[in-house]
Amino acid sequence: MARRSRLFSLSALTRAYQRNLKAFARAARPVRAKAPAAPRRVVPAPAVPARRAASKPVPARGEWVGGVAPGPAGARRYHLYIPPGLALKADEKLPLLVMLHGCGQTGGDLAAATRMNRLAARERFLVLYPEQERMANAHGCWNWFERRNGKAQAEAATLLAAVDKVARRYPVDLARVAVAGLSAGASMAVLMAALYPQRFCAVAMHSGVAPGTAESAATALAAMHGRRAAHLPEPLGVSLNQGATPSVLPLPPLLVLHGDADGVVSVRNAAATALLWADALGARAGALRTLQRGQRHAMRVTEFKTRGRTVVALREVAGLAHAWSGGVAQLPFSDPAGPDASALVWAFVARQFAKK
Repeated sequence: MARRSRLFSLSALTRAYQRNLKAFARAARPVRAKAPAAPRRVVPAPAVPARRAASKPVPARGEWVGGVAPGPAGARRYHLYIPPGLALKADEKLPLLVMLHGCGQTGGDLAAATRMNRLAARERFLVLYPEQERMANAHGCWNWFERRNGKAQAEAATLLAAVDKVARRYPVDLARVAVAGLSAGASMAVLMAALYPQRFCAVAMHSGVAPGTAESAATALAAMHGRRAAHLPEPLGVSLNQGATPSVLPLPPLLVLHGDADGVVSVRNAAATALLWADALGARAGALRTLQRGQRHAMRVTEFKTRGRTVVALREVAGLAHAWSGGVAQLPFSDPAGPDASALVWAFVARQFAKK
């Protein structure tokens, strides 16, 4: 019986490998955007099983270009959104926003829910959507928590390799690159910013966990539930000594978005990450404010400043569950009643460009 099970597993692995080879070949051919198929139910949470969602381009004008980037964690597919009618000037380069999906999602799912491509077309920036491989994680989660065996660091380096590959082929301004994500993608986004602080001008974490709070799948579950103390990993080549200053630990500015009704990732992670990041940057918290626009969910906002500059912004959304705030109605894990997270992310990122 054991031999039969082993043969079955090898056969399944072979079929999965063949499917990935075909997917890599398809992804390497540039394609233009077209209408997506109806999304299946997905669960964008770290280490929560979910069904595969259809990876389809988003209905937006412009180009939806596929590619593959090799790296220490193996090859990862990606799609790049290029807005229409850019009419670039001589030597002009554009900002790049890296968007990381949650478990069970694809880049196309995240693009559809966030409508970030529509914002990119209006504001003239490129959007990169890397794709996690099911052979790397059965649920499509970014392995932000697998630090003990080095898988998390390898995936972060591979995602950075995707940024560099896109920058070699398209007009990307490497001084204006930011990274954002949802759930597992949010945790990977802050891990990338912590490991490579010099490569990102800003980072946004929507419903995620501080990047050094877990070392394995088991500790990730505890971290998601807010039962582990928040930590930062050591940036590559930088020592995290007690009392480190911003000149020693140049973390990029951080925006934290989280719903206080999130039953998948505890909202306690939001404040813990904001405080951790602010402490590393020597920033102090300002007065708590409550903001509300029309009938949308209210937000509790705390800004952490150093030398008059906001380096960490914490926005806790009242009544928001595990969903992209202000997203498209009827899509899984997307709440249209919340404040527009996409606009908030871009406004925060764009402010950092002005300070370069």
